[in-house]
Amino acid sequence: MDIQFILMIVIFAAALFYVGRIIYRSVSPKNDGCGTGCGKCSANFDHISKPKT
Repeated sequence: MDIQFILMIVIFAAALFYVGRIIYRSVSPKNDGCGTGCGKCSANFDHISKPKT
């Protein structure tokens, strides 16, 4: 095999990994409330007591 062909395969595989990682991170669920990941929706309501029934 030619060294240029091997380098081309390595660079192509790295590019596929990079693009796949970007796609995976954009589609994976976030744990902070809503799906946007901005953090505005994740309000902390721990200081509010629940009514006793």
